[in-house]
Amino acid sequence: MINRYPTKQIKVGNVLIGGDAPISVQSMTYTKTSDVEATVEQIRKLHFAGADIVRVAVPHIEDANALKEIKKQVDLPIVADIHFHYKLALIAAEVVDCIRINPGNIGDKKRVQEVVKACQNRNIPIRIGVNCGSLEKEFEDKYGQTAKGMVASADYNIKYLEDLGFTDIKISLKASDVQRTVEAYRTLRPMNNYPFHLGVTEAGTQFHSTIKSSIALGSLLLDGIGDTLRVSMTGELEEEIKVGKAILKDLGISKEGLNIISCPTCGRIEADLVSAVAEIEKRTAHIRTPLDVSVMGCVVNAIGEAKAADVAIAFGKGSGLVMKKGEIIAKLSGEALINKFVEEVEFEAKRKI
Repeated sequence: MINRYPTKQIKVGNVLIGGDAPISVQSMTYTKTSDVEATVEQIRKLHFAGADIVRVAVPHIEDANALKEIKKQVDLPIVADIHFHYKLALIAAEVVDCIRINPGNIGDKKRVQEVVKACQNRNIPIRIGVNCGSLEKEFEDKYGQTAKGMVASADYNIKYLEDLGFTDIKISLKASDVQRTVEAYRTLRPMNNYPFHLGVTEAGTQFHSTIKSSIALGSLLLDGIGDTLRVSMTGELEEEIKVGKAILKDLGISKEGLNIISCPTCGRIEADLVSAVAEIEKRTAHIRTPLDVSVMGCVVNAIGEAKAADVAIAFGKGSGLVMKKGEIIAKLSGEALINKFVEEVEFEAKRKI
């Protein structure tokens, strides 16, 4: 069991963050927010992919003005991402479920005060989003673009919001590399009890982002740190959600869906295991019941793995076995083997509901 750090609970729309709430998975649209139709379509795709929260960029007045119509057409909670132009935050705060500001570029204290007041009026939270590449000058001059600088910036801005009587806060500390990101979150965690939004910023393409995010987010989550997360990826947003959900599932934090155990390819394999696993993944993708299923290419590992698996399949030369909790229930060949396996997985999923 992972013991999560006890944090204050806040609410973004209908999604609870922190405390004993499930760890939520977020993404961010890449459409021009002023293009209502395209932005709504992208948010709906993210919703279908399993996103809990979505963030939209608000760099221009046209984007801020579009938020009201977008909000009418979608169900996901919306976070408005504000840089430089605090007045856009004031407009967005009338509509959205959370405001994200980067203290390094939002401007002087008076501007922050106005944003805080607007959020207080609607009882919506603020995400303090500290990025290593855009620290306030005083912190960058003193610490450079380091984890210490990120922590100093976050701590300063937390205290500033607290002095204004505002405590509906969540915090992110993002760098483009694993080490600074992890160091910053670990250093700041004992200093307050606000919920943390985890992520590695500018993490790269799907391949590199998956690796960086899995290392950084996985390390922090195993430490009990993290209440919501985004896998930042140059690519399709649905993949961000897919990887984020997989990180939570493979850590044992989320129990939803199948845990597919498949062996690595080797010279003992008696079938096209790669194609078989792909077919099984596709045919069972709709299942949300937590089950351990084993897909093995030969009998060497199959018997041992099958003892713990709810349902297992082991391919042999010309035929194979379907097992449940280590007990052989069928010996079949060809497509009938996979069909029987999927049938038994479906049966177990329904039985455990």
